Formats: sequence, structure tokens, C-alpha cells
Amino acid sequence: MSESNQVIEETTEGGAGSAGGAVGSTGAAGKGQGRLKRKTKRVISDVIVHVYASFNNTLINVTDVKGNTLSWATAGGCGFRGSRKSTPFAGQVAAGKAIQKARELYGAESAEVRIYGPGPGRDASVRAVRDVVQITAIFDVTGIPFNGCRAPKARRV
Repeated sequence: MSESNQVIEETTEGGAGSAGGAVGSTGAAGKGQGRLKRKTKRVISDVIVHVYASFNNTLINVTDVKGNTLSWATAGGCGFRGSRKSTPFAGQVAAGKAIQKARELYGAESAEVRIYGPGPGRDASVRAVRDVVQITAIFDVTGIPFNGCRAPKARRV
């Protein structure tokens, strides 16, 4: 659960206003020239991978431990359409894309996986995450009704 910040120094190029001698200038002609702009990059080593596997699609959301989204991907967004979108391979490709993006941008090293839903992309997405980062825990957070909604009446055929 560690998060650190790295400081990246970038120089900015001076644009308009550096010609000098403009009428009505207030003396800020070379304001942006040669200065250093400090930009912090968040390094998050522990992430949570939320896998929502429905019968029609698989959605992957990578968050930090507070729940802020770092990256995401879906089987439909990875180019799968129609019945191919609801396959284990589509879930595997989506999970690989989401966790790889989180690793490149934030340096993710270990992940906790939370699986929701009964779809076919459940197990394949966990395997794809395992190939990229180390998995610390796997939870099935699919909701189970405590005698929830009333069942529909029986069909008469």
C-alpha cells in the first residue's frame, strides 16, 4: 500500500511576447523562457483490479487502494464485437490491456483482484493479471440476495 511521488523536470519554451518592445507590455516579455516546470508522477505499487464479468461483456477497472481509477478497459473497447465480446479470450485481452497501462503509467507491481459477476471472462482475466503483476489476493464480490426479489411466476407451456 505504498505510494510515492517522483519529480520530473521539464523545460518550457518561450513563445509569444519574447520579441520585446511591444506597446503596452508590462515587462513580462520573457516570462516562460528557460524556466523549469516541475511535474510530479505518482508511483503506486499496490493496485486493485475490479473485474465485472457479465454474460455479454467484461469490464476491467484498475484503481488505487482509495478507489481512484488509474486505468480501465473493456472487451468491446479492445475490438471484440457481437458474440466474440462474451468470450474468455476477450476478457483476457481487456485485463491485460488495463493492467499493462497501469503498470506503465503508475509502476504497479502487485494487485488485489475483485471479481463481480457470472460471465465467461472471470478466470481468464485473473490469469492475464497474473502474467503482468503479482496477485496478493482474489475476492469474489458477486452479490448474493438474502431472499431478495420475488421470483417470476412459473411459465405455462
